[in-house]
Amino acid sequence: MIKAGIIGGAGYTAGELIRILINHPEAEIAFVQSESNAGNLITDVHTDLIGEIGLKFTDSPDVRESDVLFLCMGHGRSKSYVDGLPDDFSGKIIDLSNDFRLKKDAEGFVYGLPELQREKIRKADRIANPGCFATAIQLALLPLAAAQKLDEVHIHAVTGSTGAGQSPTPTTHFSWRSSNMSVYKAFSHQHLGEIGETLAGLQKGFDKPLNFVPVRGDFPRGIMASVYLNSDLSGDDAAKLFRGYYEGHPFTHVSEKNPDLKMVVNTNKAVVYVKKYGKKLHIISMIDNLLKGASGQAVQNMNLIFGLDELTGLRLKPLAF
Repeated sequence: MIKAGIIGGAGYTAGELIRILINHPEAEIAFVQSESNAGNLITDVHTDLIGEIGLKFTDSPDVRESDVLFLCMGHGRSKSYVDGLPDDFSGKIIDLSNDFRLKKDAEGFVYGLPELQREKIRKADRIANPGCFATAIQLALLPLAAAQKLDEVHIHAVTGSTGAGQSPTPTTHFSWRSSNMSVYKAFSHQHLGEIGETLAGLQKGFDKPLNFVPVRGDFPRGIMASVYLNSDLSGDDAAKLFRGYYEGHPFTHVSEKNPDLKMVVNTNKAVVYVKKYGKKLHIISMIDNLLKGASGQAVQNMNLIFGLDELTGLRLKPLAF
């Protein structure tokens, strides 16, 4: 059994990790750390888990009791935590923050997008889990970059309110978010860095703009990325290219029909849809931001590191209604 420890256990991504791991046939939770909730039952915070887990949060666990550490702390905190780990800690680390995603910050962490570099992940000890927008957008563009077919890219992507984390802000509380939408961080979102590095790595010399406009949606979870660019590919050739690239990747599916979020919410699936309009190639990419965009992908990476089938513990059912 893989013994998993979770650091920063009170947020949305930790709650999803716990939900997955308590049903994972090859893993068990060794501890869930939270400074602010130490001594409290996990179900006091993650109330949906009542009847599923009886553990309490702990403040200072012995990390050497774990085979893998999932870091679910806020951005900017993971690096100092990793630097302070005991010298004799030999477990794997999967970080869900943005601290190690860029090459200049990697410090031995492998970028954990399985559809990009599954074999490198299998051999890694430390994984930088991709961002949620970055996952959805890269899955819309990887086949084109690998085929040297990228041009200037335009991206309009909408995310659910859970993408902003659990701590309340003026733009996340229900009365503001409900029946409302707004643009934020236009052309400057932090995930552009990791997206750009991936695309330039696949299509050598790629330096065209990535025009990304993120939108706050009036729903709790999910991301829809609408991506388009000029392309000389026919619609049929583009669809064939995408199907070929994602063949053998069990969580990413190329749809022949225009997708919707309910196909992916509550699952680790990604659904992509490709269609040609004149000179424009349009790609729609859908994921659950908390699962394929965070905790589900983290467990997918854990499965790869420990030699398990990627699907293990992740056959989650979508929410049909």
